[in-house]
Amino acid sequence: MPSISYHACLDDDLTKHNGLLLPVCSLLESCRSIKPREWSFEHKQSSFRYLCQSNAVQGNTKITVSRQNLLDDSFNQVMKLQTFELRRTLYVIFHGEEGLDYGGPAREWFFKLSTELLNPMYCLFQYASATNYSLQINPGSSVNPEHLQYFKFVGRFIALALYHNKLIDSGFTLPFYKRMLGKRITMEDLEVMDEVFFNSVQSIKETDFDEVDMELYFAVDYEILGEISLLVNWKFSQGVEEQTKALLDGFNDVFPLQWLQYFDERELEFVRSLENEKRVRLLQFVTGTCRIPLGGFKNLMGNEGLRPFCIERVGTEEWLPRSHTCFNRLDLPPYRSYEQLKLKLLLAIEETEGFGQE
Repeated sequence: MPSISYHACLDDDLTKHNGLLLPVCSLLESCRSIKPREWSFEHKQSSFRYLCQSNAVQGNTKITVSRQNLLDDSFNQVMKLQTFELRRTLYVIFHGEEGLDYGGPAREWFFKLSTELLNPMYCLFQYASATNYSLQINPGSSVNPEHLQYFKFVGRFIALALYHNKLIDSGFTLPFYKRMLGKRITMEDLEVMDEVFFNSVQSIKETDFDEVDMELYFAVDYEILGEISLLVNWKFSQGVEEQTKALLDGFNDVFPLQWLQYFDERELEFVRSLENEKRVRLLQFVTGTCRIPLGGFKNLMGNEGLRPFCIERVGTEEWLPRSHTCFNRLDLPPYRSYEQLKLKLLLAIEETEGFGQE
């Protein structure tokens, strides 16, 4: 792609969207010699963060929710916000908890709400297959008459997480990400998602109908391949067109999808599952989220930028460990033995919830 076309494309795609003014000159200057699809992931990520920071709106948006009514409270508050309010600094307050939000409550809000909102029990999403726990839109979501509003909420929520650099629980199928990026879905995607269906389609593709005595007549092979392509797209879009549109409309309320156009679908898998339950609980206890950020622990964030994980010695051995999620800090008393440390730490991470400490 000639560089002049690339610059024109960026200028056209990234400078105008719902009143967003995107200062892309510095971005272009920093990568003038590299085609965007050849950028490193770190370069793409930093460019995306640059766009988010450049379009931040002054002021703050407060979201106050109850832990006991997390989904409904969050839906009602997020959906009543104007689009510009979604790009302000975000503060989350849990009812009855006096802790200030220096990042910890917001991180927990994103994680816990995503766990509830994306739960297949609510019928908005379903697992890809019996053995693939990635999420895809549930064609039967219309059992909830307000399902399109909830999909718009999901779109806003996912975009908010990306815009404010927060992690969410669960991940979607690769075809879901490809659809967000406007990419064509292929047979290879079908193999990953539904091996049984893939094998059936593959057998059709590989059959030489001239050798099959079925008195069936096909004009040319490419017609069969065209039908297979339609079949693949039908498999991933049947019954979910309205839901997909609502989700993408909500996403675009926060920032335009064009900002993600130079990522690929695998790079959009921002969240991964962790297997060790105790390590996950410890991570959530200290940081407010069960996910490590992209790039590892060195990229742990506080409300004012990078905030590395740290441990401080405090108190006496009678104390339980304490966490300060806004600062990614674990306070450990001077326990006499490893066994005592393990016992106290497990007790703390399994019994403690909330932000009343700081």
